Amino acid sequence: MIGMQAPSIQELVDIPEIWDRMSVLEGRLLEATESEDPFLTKVAQHLLLAGGKRFRPLLAQLAGEFGPARDDRPIEAGVAVELIHVGSLYHDDVMDEAMTRRGEPSGNAIWGDSLAIMAGDYLLARASEVAARHLGNESVLLLATTYAELVQGQTLELQLDGDLSHGPDDYFRVVGGKTASLIRTSARIGALAADAPRDLIDALSEWAWELGVVFQITDDALDLVATDDFLGKPAGSDIREGKYTLPLLYALASDQGDRFEDLLSAGPPHAPERVNDVIELLRAGGWVDMALEEAATRISRATAALESVPDVSPKPVLSKLGGFLLDQVVAARA
Repeated sequence: MIGMQAPSIQELVDIPEIWDRMSVLEGRLLEATESEDPFLTKVAQHLLLAGGKRFRPLLAQLAGEFGPARDDRPIEAGVAVELIHVGSLYHDDVMDEAMTRRGEPSGNAIWGDSLAIMAGDYLLARASEVAARHLGNESVLLLATTYAELVQGQTLELQLDGDLSHGPDDYFRVVGGKTASLIRTSARIGALAADAPRDLIDALSEWAWELGVVFQITDDALDLVATDDFLGKPAGSDIREGKYTLPLLYALASDQGDRFEDLLSAGPPHAPERVNDVIELLRAGGWVDMALEEAATRISRATAALESVPDVSPKPVLSKLGGFLLDQVVAARA
C-alpha cells in the first residue's frame, strides 16, 4: 500500500442499494433537523452540511441487510445514530475549544459555545424523536443507554486529560464509552430495524464493538501520522489537548518514558514544538506500530464474531472494514 491510495469506502461497499439508501438518508438528515427557527436550522445543520464519513449510518444500512424486512426503517436508524454522533461533535468542540471540524470552522468558532451546545442538544432531541416515530421502544431505549455510555466515556476522558500516569486499560474504557458503544449500536439498531433474528443481532453487535475499538485506534494513529489537510484539523491535536492515546501510553510505559514525561511535564495545552517532538519520537520509536498491532488483534476478534453470520452479500464487506481502517493509516503515512 506504500505509495498507493487506499480504496474508498464506496469501492469497498460495492452494493448499489446501500448507496441508494445512503442518498435518501442525506435528505432525511436535513428533514429531521429542520426547525421553525431558520437560525437554529442553520446552526444545527452546519456540521451535517460539512460532510463527514457517515460511517455509523453506513453500518446501520449494512446490518439492515441481515433481516427479512425491506422498508425504510434502517434509513431512520441511520439518521438517529448520525444525529447522536454529530450532536456529540458540537459538544466535543466546545469542550476542546476546537476551531475547525471537517475542514470547516467549528460551530463554537462561528457562533460561540452556548449556541453550539444548544445545536448539539437539538440534534440529540431530534435523534430521539426519529427513533420514537419510526423504530419502537427497544431502539429508543438502546439510543438512550448508548448516549449515557458516550457521556460516561467522555467524562472519564476529561478526568484523564493531562494525566501521564494512566495506562492502556483506562484508554480502552474511554474508547468503549465514547466510540465503540455508538458504533455497536449503529449495527445493532440497523439489524433491529430489519427484524433480524436475536442471535444474529447479538453477533453483529459483538463484531461492531471490536470494529469500534479499531476505528478509534486508527483515528488516533492518524492524528500522529497524517497531514493537517488529510485530517481537516491540526495534526497532533490530541497531544496538544492532553488526550494521551495508545501509542503515547505505550511509550510512557517503556524505558524511554522519562523522555516523554519531560516533554509533556508543563501540562496541556502543549506548545507546538513539544507536540512535534513527541510525534517524531512516537513515529521513530515504533509505538504507532504497536497500537496498530492491537488494532489487528481486534480485527481478528471481529472476524471471529462473524463466523455465525449467514453468507449474505454484505458479509464480505463487514469482514474487510477493519482492514479498510488500517489502510487509511498506511495511506496517510505514505
